Amino acid sequence: MAGDFWRAAVAGAAVLLLAGCGLIGGPSTVRMDVPQTLTVTSPDLGRGGMAPAFTCHGAGKHPRIHWSGAPQGTKSVAVVMDDSAAPITPFIYWIVFDIGPQTTDIQAGQLPPGSRQADNSKGMVGYDPPCPGNPGHAYRFTVYALSRKLQLPTGASVKSAWSAIAQAAIARGRVTVVASQ
Repeated sequence: MAGDFWRAAVAGAAVLLLAGCGLIGGPSTVRMDVPQTLTVTSPDLGRGGMAPAFTCHGAGKHPRIHWSGAPQGTKSVAVVMDDSAAPITPFIYWIVFDIGPQTTDIQAGQLPPGSRQADNSKGMVGYDPPCPGNPGHAYRFTVYALSRKLQLPTGASVKSAWSAIAQAAIARGRVTVVASQ
């Protein structure tokens, strides 16, 4: 019982420390000078929220994401899905990286050849389908044009993947869907 308490206390302290230092989602994570030049869209995301197929209430696969406008010098692309209104901000649902620079989309439930996925905030590799139920949660799909391939392994930690993306970002764009239910 006491061991469980200390493990929970240490884990909680680590999350607060990382969040407070800007290593996970803080203001210093992504340089503020990264221009928002990419146009990001998704036919699966709309004003009414995220279609059930892309949540825990459906098949739980990730939606289609399309982007354009990657600047010259883009060597790879990364996609990060997070919730900016989660109690632990941000809650990372998905990180895909080392997407080829000529790729301009991710199809529903599929990954581009050669890409990898990092752990999400649950500590699991891949897409963690959100469970919308609280109005106001903003699910953000941010696409980053990167100056290099990250060459991290599949299952890289959220912290290492997020930090590497932040260091290599040369452009970004975002599509956001707000939970309405």
